[in-house]
Amino acid sequence: MRNALDLNTIRVYVAVVDEQSFAGAARLLTLPSSNVSRHVASLERMLGVRLLERSTRHLRMTEAGRLLYERAKPLLDALLSTKEELGAVQGELRGPLRMCMPGEAPRLLAPILAEFCSLHPGVELECDTRLTGLEALREDMDLSIVFHRGRQDDSTFITRELATLPSIVVAAPALLAKTGMPRQVRELRSLPCITTLSALKGQPWQFLDATGEIVKVAVRSRYRVNSGELALAGALQGIGFAIVAAYPCQEYLDAGRLREVPLDLCPAPLQLLGAYSHRHSVTARVRALLELIQLRLEGVGSGSR
Repeated sequence: MRNALDLNTIRVYVAVVDEQSFAGAARLLTLPSSNVSRHVASLERMLGVRLLERSTRHLRMTEAGRLLYERAKPLLDALLSTKEELGAVQGELRGPLRMCMPGEAPRLLAPILAEFCSLHPGVELECDTRLTGLEALREDMDLSIVFHRGRQDDSTFITRELATLPSIVVAAPALLAKTGMPRQVRELRSLPCITTLSALKGQPWQFLDATGEIVKVAVRSRYRVNSGELALAGALQGIGFAIVAAYPCQEYLDAGRLREVPLDLCPAPLQLLGAYSHRHSVTARVRALLELIQLRLEGVGSGSR
């Protein structure tokens, strides 16, 4: 059929929309930019409609372009997913998997990533600990591992819970000698505390009441850091009270370098999440890795799944 839609040309158009530029689509598809432009122009000529409105800085879909994208994108994703799953049936996951995670995550995940690559020699894994958070997904990452405490914000990204890590409030004995041992969370408002920006985004500390509802407590902090390890180091130095995941603290509690602070409410647990973008269906490679992480972390803390 002379007027049949060419699947490869539609794939190029969808990539331009996803990447919001011809150059970005060219990088994604490893094509010259001129070829990308020709594909889109050819598609517009064949359909007899303009699909994109171009300016020096922005691309915007026309009504026709949006209709084509909304119909074509799920089909292309389904074809890609089917191809990967057909390979996965034979245990043959193949292709690149680009991911990122915060600097403290390898303590939990390094053995699991190594095991995954050993199980699937056809997977090419790239893991970056310099890019973190959900926004890293805009950098062509397939997967971002994040820590989060409390309710999740509304997001344009999909998150999948991998583990729930019980948390505790700790302090150094020297600090407790100065402040005394608090018994109620409201006492923390007047005490020096450490906040972790990555989990709380500078917001009040979060606890759970008897019904499981979040209770927020505004604390004073002159030591605001972006990792649990930095928070733990600050607590060991007596800088302030810290709310941290329980699993890395046990050796310091056993040695007497930290003490757990018993309070009337329990800290909200720390969630380990896998996040990926709505605009890319999760691949068989990402899905298999997430399932392995969940399986291996089932025993980490009494609250793990």
